[in-house]
Amino acid sequence: MDFSDLQWERRPYRPNAAYTQSKLANLLFAAELQRRLTRAGPPVISTAAHPGISSTNLMRPEKKPSLGFRVEKVLVGLVAHSAEEGALPTLYAATANLPGDSYVGPDRLWGMRGAPTLVGRARRARDGTAARRLWEVSEELTGTRFPLDAPAPSAS
Repeated sequence: MDFSDLQWERRPYRPNAAYTQSKLANLLFAAELQRRLTRAGPPVISTAAHPGISSTNLMRPEKKPSLGFRVEKVLVGLVAHSAEEGALPTLYAATANLPGDSYVGPDRLWGMRGAPTLVGRARRARDGTAARRLWEVSEELTGTRFPLDAPAPSAS
């Protein structure tokens, strides 16, 4: 996570790296939101989800498709599930009775397809220091502050 250039304004834009960074940011942000919700005490939870590999129109060429693009599209098509199936982890994360900071994804084929289930996070996506830093940078970039603050513990 390059906190000095989260929006890729000063370095050459690389689509795959930017996509990967955005997914890491989603998980860090969801974890930090849950930490803050827990501290503040409202009966709200933060969850995260990923669809696996879904057949959607996101994989479309801007111009004439290269051979590499066409091969990749065929290979993805062999393992991808439908867009409707890809929506299921998000629906599950939003409606199931899950603990806060849960992460939901497909249960088969290395998390690329299947029924929604709780899945683990990569080590980088469990970094509490990075999660807090991302939150702080997000507040700076948006000019918005988290409105809930837990009362200070009593000194008894």
